[in-house]
Amino acid sequence: MGTFIAIVLAAVLTNNFITVRTYGICPFLGVSKKTSSAVGMGVAVTIVMAIATAVTYPLYEYVMVPLGIDFLEIIFFIFIIAALVQMIEKVIQKLSPTLYNAMGIYLPLITTNCAVLGVCELVIGDMSSIIGTATMNTGWAVLYAVFAGLGFTLVMIIMSGLRERIGLYSSMPKAIKGFPIAMITASIICMAFTVFSYIQV
Repeated sequence: MGTFIAIVLAAVLTNNFITVRTYGICPFLGVSKKTSSAVGMGVAVTIVMAIATAVTYPLYEYVMVPLGIDFLEIIFFIFIIAALVQMIEKVIQKLSPTLYNAMGIYLPLITTNCAVLGVCELVIGDMSSIIGTATMNTGWAVLYAVFAGLGFTLVMIIMSGLRERIGLYSSMPKAIKGFPIAMITASIICMAFTVFSYIQV
């Protein structure tokens, strides 16, 4: 139970991919203007993270390492992520054309989203600081990926909510409208998340 709680807290709060590791900044700033788009992007990234980890972790552990080709991990992982993104893109296009149009270029960019590749790389690396003495396996890896995606989605929703409120209720100098105020908002969110680094399980 302690390992489960440690993975959840680490993935969502203490090692959040956006606020702590600064992965996935491109969609974070580009798709967070509206909450609906932010939620859609967060869900898409979470699904890709979970499926990509479920495929890449066993592939790495049980095929690439025994064959001695583990040095090709990034190439293999990128191919797998690209294929998954193409499939999800087609599904979203069929099920929700509005969301598909709202995401625009950012949906195909999930392929090169460093958060997705980052979670695949992280779970095959040294996770002892997060899972303690427990042995990393496919289950823990996928669990971490799911909650890392949920942490990504949480920050996307917070950012989009703040940007919508700023746009509706504030008057500000022209010099900081648009991207500058988005960067200021992102910085404040990141500083707020540093509080969670003091959580100890």
